[in-house]
Amino acid sequence: MQIPRAGALAEVESGRVRARYRWFVVFVLFAFLLLHQADKLLIGPLTTAIMADFGINEAQMGAVSSLAIVVASVLYPVWGYLYDRYARAPLLALASLIWGATTWLNALARTFPLFMITRSTTGIDDSSYPGLYSLLADYFGPRTRGRVYGAMQMSGPLGFMLGTVLATMLGGTLGWRRVFFITGGSGILVAALIYFGVREQPRGRAEPEMEDLEAVGTYRIDWQAVRDLFRIPSLLLLMAQGFFGVFAWNVLTFWFFRYLETERGYTSGQAMVAMLVAIAALSVGYLVGGNLGDALFQRTRRGRAIVGGAGTLAAAVLLLLTMGVSAEHTTLFTLLLAVTGVVMSTAAPNAMATVPDITLPEARSTAQAVRKLVEDGGAALAPFLAGVIAMRSSLHVAIVTICVTTWVACAVLFGVVAYLVPRDVEALRRAMRERASELKERTS
Repeated sequence: MQIPRAGALAEVESGRVRARYRWFVVFVLFAFLLLHQADKLLIGPLTTAIMADFGINEAQMGAVSSLAIVVASVLYPVWGYLYDRYARAPLLALASLIWGATTWLNALARTFPLFMITRSTTGIDDSSYPGLYSLLADYFGPRTRGRVYGAMQMSGPLGFMLGTVLATMLGGTLGWRRVFFITGGSGILVAALIYFGVREQPRGRAEPEMEDLEAVGTYRIDWQAVRDLFRIPSLLLLMAQGFFGVFAWNVLTFWFFRYLETERGYTSGQAMVAMLVAIAALSVGYLVGGNLGDALFQRTRRGRAIVGGAGTLAAAVLLLLTMGVSAEHTTLFTLLLAVTGVVMSTAAPNAMATVPDITLPEARSTAQAVRKLVEDGGAALAPFLAGVIAMRSSLHVAIVTICVTTWVACAVLFGVVAYLVPRDVEALRRAMRERASELKERTS
């Protein structure tokens, strides 16, 4: 395996971060993710009101969301490279400011063409997350990154719940435009909080090899380092795993509510309760998975991949059991659905935490961005494929076929990662030891 070569040693920075401040950073960045996810997902519950306001059909409304996704996907590598090249904290503040400003512009649009254009600009900041996880990797070392990443990923389901609550409580009384003004305003406030409250960390500061050093070199990515990312076997396999892994996520989030209503006979209220239970379970699973991955990683470098593979395989089995419960046994169905939700989300924080285990600090944002770009390919295909299967058979068959097949594929890929990852981790550790030795020589 080849580790990306180091960028130029630009300057030497010193100082250690107190534990209390690290958790303040976690709080601020979690607030960014939570409120941003709520704002991003808010359009779903407000879709009917927006369509009525502009007099548009489902196809036109779908095009609005698709265009924003395309913009976000295209900009993932751009954000990733910028984060690895420049200070991440100010760029995160900029992303939050863009979120607030574009949401406000979207709320001000009075014609459908202008609404579509302004909505597409909201995709600019939707691909800004890689730098956040890269920055956290320099606040927290390999022993604790999984649990921190797991906590961060709880923002997804919790943001969905918050967005649904805001739309339900405020959409009818204030109107969708004012709700957008509220969430956009939160983006501007969070931008100020990040800019003035979150300090940039030297890349690699939290690595074990740097613990005894007062000064840590600041390295920046270059194009050779970008190319060398694609020579890390475990990273390529994680990208493939992510491509298949999002199939299940997107099929369930897009079609499961309708499946409950049309094929299990749930009322809208019953379906909402079942979905909220599943969402709450997903949140717990992120935290459980991150902690399990950290604990096993301390015993073996294969630990995170083992937890990820076991989680996806268990999710496939549990989903088969859950979907096999007859419609009249609603309590058992909901209970198994919750257990499946916990298990299916254990893989995500471990896949994400493996990236900084095998890539140099100055290339981690780019690595996460490319991985997310590959995932978006699966995200785009999944709902359509499920719809095709449902037309020929049923949503039950579509959900089971796609989720079980892709989760088994993910388990196999995690198994190969578990076999290969020790060599990739050791390559990174060796590179960090060489850097530490160089820094000691420079300061002695």
